[in-house]
Amino acid sequence: MIYPTAKQLAGDEFNRYELVIGVAKCARIVTDEYIEMRAKAQKMIDNHETEKPLAALIDPEYKDQKAVKIAIAKLQSGRFRLKHPQE
Repeated sequence: MIYPTAKQLAGDEFNRYELVIGVAKCARIVTDEYIEMRAKAQKMIDNHETEKPLAALIDPEYKDQKAVKIAIAKLQSGRFRLKHPQE
């Protein structure tokens, strides 16, 4: 990971281990969202609700990038947030 750096992403609040665990959990959420999106698109195709191909029905952000990269981008933008286990 070159950009953003671990220091920029975690700040002084989290250590690298906590950052890795947090990014992995976020990547799992992203993967689950992709699987759900793909299942809905496949159901639409099977029910003949659309003429579009499967690739056109999936969000390009999820289709074209790895889950970890999307998770890092969402953490950086603030859509996901790391929390300490006590919170």
